[in-house]
Amino acid sequence: MNNITIAWIAIPLFFGLVIYLLPKFDRYIALAIAFVSIGYSLLLFFTQLPLTLNLLNNFGVTLIVDQLSSYFILTNALVITAVILYCWNTQKSAFFYAQTIILHGSINSAFICADFISLYVALEVIGIASFLLVAYPRSDRSIWLALRYMFVTNTAMLFYLIGAILIYHANHSFAFAGLRNAPTEAIALIFLGLLTKGGIFISGLWSPLTNSESQTSVSALLSGIVEKAGVFPLVRCALMLDDIDPIVRIFAVATVFLGLSYAIIEKDTKRTLAFSTISQLGWIMAVPVVGGFYALAHGLAKTALFLIVGNLPSRNFKELQAQPMNTALWATLLIPSLSISGFPLFVGYGAKILTLDNVLPWQDIMMNVAAVGTAIVYAKFIFLPHGSSQEIRPSFWLPIILLVVALITTSGFYLEAYTVANLIKALAIIAIGWIAYFLIFQRYALILPRVLEQFEHLIGIMSLMLLLIFWMLTA
Repeated sequence: MNNITIAWIAIPLFFGLVIYLLPKFDRYIALAIAFVSIGYSLLLFFTQLPLTLNLLNNFGVTLIVDQLSSYFILTNALVITAVILYCWNTQKSAFFYAQTIILHGSINSAFICADFISLYVALEVIGIASFLLVAYPRSDRSIWLALRYMFVTNTAMLFYLIGAILIYHANHSFAFAGLRNAPTEAIALIFLGLLTKGGIFISGLWSPLTNSESQTSVSALLSGIVEKAGVFPLVRCALMLDDIDPIVRIFAVATVFLGLSYAIIEKDTKRTLAFSTISQLGWIMAVPVVGGFYALAHGLAKTALFLIVGNLPSRNFKELQAQPMNTALWATLLIPSLSISGFPLFVGYGAKILTLDNVLPWQDIMMNVAAVGTAIVYAKFIFLPHGSSQEIRPSFWLPIILLVVALITTSGFYLEAYTVANLIKALAIIAIGWIAYFLIFQRYALILPRVLEQFEHLIGIMSLMLLLIFWMLTA
């Protein structure tokens, strides 16, 4: 299994370059690699885990495949497959498919890293590939968005790298376990880099503009899987070190409510989904032991939602409420919206129940309130009018069917959630959210300032976050 794992890591990176040599087969090569990843990820659920690979001894380059990473790997495989199928007849160049597969391979690497230097390499490759995909249209707007993304995330990774060096200086190893003996400033620097890269709390406010203004397929990749590459190491470190766990949970809850505050009142569909992603990333971190399962549920639903919203006649909710959409398109919008709201029969229900069942006492009330907030956000999509005969391109349906089937079948991962008490609780949360939407949020308009999203403030926010993390660690 170790040899298979090494081959699985190398194949996407190798064939990402081969695509340039065989541009006529770019889509087919990309899809074949995605299928290989699906096969490997499913194999993990039938393999005794964890698998540990020590590659460079004293340098501490360690790879670990465990239950946590298996969920993230499956999410990556399904998301990349759906995006490739979505782009099948859109005249994307070999360059696009090459960068997509390189991005896929580097994300896979990030999900099995157990040391800070190999994780740094993986995250940097992710950043470069994401930059090239955001800039793919070559318009002035897309190039600016890509440069903005690159500047913010590279600055964050510079902080991270300094922290990794300090950990090596203290432990003569880059292993995650070195956090136990690391100086406070090293932990603060690493946390700042990962929180920014993952789009967490105010340090992640670069992501709404990037996610909402990128091409539909790229938005789906960023929200569905790319940002989870920054969240994953935070979750793994919280599981390894008891001192880190409370800090991760505090940022998780703060992130959940920050994202909800914007998503509930946002009038643009893609920005709503982008802010909801910030909130949902907080859910992944809120209970690290079940974060992988929640990442799967969110990745599938959010990818489907971005792909569907990209085919709506407008991005403005007011215009959509006055202009009915295609009924079949609305039905596909309904399913992931219900799943992410925690409706039974979909994987989002099991993930939400499992998370709420494992929160700490101080998180309990807040996370249940957050669940109601999530229902409010997706009521905006669920109750859009429908009934028109809008034409949808045929190639749109295959990736959506794949994701919908995955949302249903993966619900079997946690059948224990289907108790009478849990069903009543889930339906009550959704009902309260829908009632609040109709009585309050649909009727009144509120606009929150976007000043914190402005480019000139993003680096300043990083400085404030560094001080906040340092204070939390010393307190």
